[in-house]
Amino acid sequence: MKKDLTEFIDENKIATICYLDVQGKPYCFNCFYAFEPTQKLLFFKSSANTLHAQSLKINAEISGTILPSKSNILALKGLQFTGVVLYDDFPLTVSPASYYHQRNPMTLAKAGEVWCIQLTKAKMTDSTRVFGEKLVWEKLSEEIL
Repeated sequence: MKKDLTEFIDENKIATICYLDVQGKPYCFNCFYAFEPTQKLLFFKSSANTLHAQSLKINAEISGTILPSKSNILALKGLQFTGVVLYDDFPLTVSPASYYHQRNPMTLAKAGEVWCIQLTKAKMTDSTRVFGEKLVWEKLSEEIL
């Protein structure tokens, strides 16, 4: 993954995650996340009784977006991504909860479980240098999910 992509994901903190609900209808939610750049993992925290938690247990494929908290319309920057929710066999030696809470300690006050998304594709539009410039990364098929 290009350095510009990983830096953008790492410097921002809120993502919109999109999925299909239990009836197969599209839905989305916003969340704080923590990014692990080596394995291209996004961690987020949610309660087990939410609609998205129930839906993600049925269909683990997601898409999403990340935008900066402040945007300049003439120098817009944003990221679209796809991924798969991992339930175990995490490609890290650290636990998702520990990794997430180290980067978002204020979330320790709220109950919930930490989820892990393995990114499979990312496309960033960066108009800060050249209007409409696109940077794309895609997970190689031989890489372990």
